[in-house]
Amino acid sequence: MRPIGSIHEIPPGEGRTYAVDGRMIAVFRLRDGSVRATQAVCPHRGGPLADGQIDLRQVICPLHLNAWDLTTGCSLSGQPDLTVYPVRIDDNEILLGDE
Repeated sequence: MRPIGSIHEIPPGEGRTYAVDGRMIAVFRLRDGSVRATQAVCPHRGGPLADGQIDLRQVICPLHLNAWDLTTGCSLSGQPDLTVYPVRIDDNEILLGDE
């Protein structure tokens, strides 16, 4: 896993976008302290998913209100699924990649 930033860059309940190896990745800090990572661009119309609303289960695109499961990437609104990435926190660093 590779470090991509500090967890302190993301307030609880929000997301941030990171450029990783030519890909844009949205990292979400959930209110329970866990993190999730998905592709950063909505497959519907290119909306910025890191700016979407999240809860402990889903992200909602800020442009057209489509929703996806944050753990599986499965669409909850009939759109293409999202790519999800393994992510964890170690010593306040966000680590992205294979376990």
